[in-house]
Amino acid sequence: MNEPYSEEEPASDPRPITDDDHPKEACGIFGVCGHPEAAKLIYLGLYALQHRGQEGAGIVCGLDGRLTVHRGVGLVADVFKPHKLERVVGNIGIGHVRYSTFGSSNLRNVQPLVVDYARGSMAVAHNGNLTNAAFLREELEKIGAIFQSTTDSEVLIHLISRSQGVSFTDCVIEALRQVVGAYSVVITNGEVIVAARDPHGFRPLWLGQLDNTPVVASETCALDIIDAEWIREIEPGEVVTISANGCHSVKPFEQTVPKQCLFEFVYVARPDSYIFGQSVDEVRKNLGRELARQAPVDADVVMAVPDSSNPAALGYSHESGLPFDMGFIRNHYVGRTFIEPDQGIRDFGVKIKLNPSRSAVAGKRIVLVDDSIVRGTTAKKIIKTLRRAGAREVHFRVASPRIINSCYYGIDTPNRNKLIAYNHSVEEIRAFLDVDSLVYLDLSALLRAAGGNPDHFCTACFTSEYPTPVPDDYTVRENNQRHVDHSTAQYER
Repeated sequence: MNEPYSEEEPASDPRPITDDDHPKEACGIFGVCGHPEAAKLIYLGLYALQHRGQEGAGIVCGLDGRLTVHRGVGLVADVFKPHKLERVVGNIGIGHVRYSTFGSSNLRNVQPLVVDYARGSMAVAHNGNLTNAAFLREELEKIGAIFQSTTDSEVLIHLISRSQGVSFTDCVIEALRQVVGAYSVVITNGEVIVAARDPHGFRPLWLGQLDNTPVVASETCALDIIDAEWIREIEPGEVVTISANGCHSVKPFEQTVPKQCLFEFVYVARPDSYIFGQSVDEVRKNLGRELARQAPVDADVVMAVPDSSNPAALGYSHESGLPFDMGFIRNHYVGRTFIEPDQGIRDFGVKIKLNPSRSAVAGKRIVLVDDSIVRGTTAKKIIKTLRRAGAREVHFRVASPRIINSCYYGIDTPNRNKLIAYNHSVEEIRAFLDVDSLVYLDLSALLRAAGGNPDHFCTACFTSEYPTPVPDDYTVRENNQRHVDHSTAQYER
């Protein structure tokens, strides 16, 4: 498959100082149909979704059946300089911000993926992971398919291009019937946008409207930035075709029980968004309230590991009656440093992002709230900085259950052997972190905090109960140790 006109360039390496104690974000997608400034609206939408992926960004727009694209490795503001954005022309388009949950971190894998094929051109932007992608890729290669990237999303392009469906939407639906796993996607041929969620609805996707222009976005915060009206969430298993004739919705897949990702509430989504019918900020405050009821402690102050844990810490404070204080000052201007000193400066990676406020910490019995623990290495360093700043006691409260297995649906978690909770007890983790007490939120409390039907959430990372088949040889993370050297990020006793 040949790729249409594009301008692509690498940007400076965007990777921040490694944070081993939070799952890496998923991806963010955005689409606009029928607006003369589509590229600018998509740019703003991606800016609002930057938290969902910081490795790469891309925008594709269509005009007179011709797609133009600009993609780059880096943050949205770095990739889309004004003179570059002006060259992406058209009144219909899609965009993507990426974190590489599948496939290596390089320009070839940055989305939207764009190709020319027998029926014209198409572009695909995908949030999620297809768990049968490796099998489908192997089968397609056997019949002559040539892949240009290592991302699972490219499988969709080949399946669509081979479909004999009458309409573009028919071809997309036929392709989606063959994949298993998680997808929220926006796909365009320059004339229509097809937006779809997998039948389980793992990842969020919203439909909005700006005046008479339909807009699709991963989260409502991206609709807010362009003053678009929230219309509704695209439902699990729904396929929406957006064109000059309006929006047409079908549900072509066998109905199944929704299994929406709980970790979107815990960490991934922006707190000012609404997803899965709930306010993210309110759910996170509920997590803190539940945690305070489950694990009260005699202490002086509640503090958060900023920024994602701030709402949970506030909820804990409100429920417990303990005052909340900003124990850490976060450097919001950290991207990537070009130097990293040796052990002469201890815990450099944490210090460059977070520094304790000694006046708030010294002599205090602290309840420290974080949203999750993955490896434990960063949490240990953060707690060490509190001790150095004079904290008398540190009681660690985690606003989610123990993560005991990997996610295969679009959140990048390590292989389970690298998860601190996979093969260590809570007491062993407490001793490793050097805290006076450690409590994880119960799963039942997390489900209460999330609202809605508790059977409609995916809990696989907490329970190992996967909603879809996961192949025994599913080794994405083992085969794609992409860009982070984890050799120093192991849990060691």
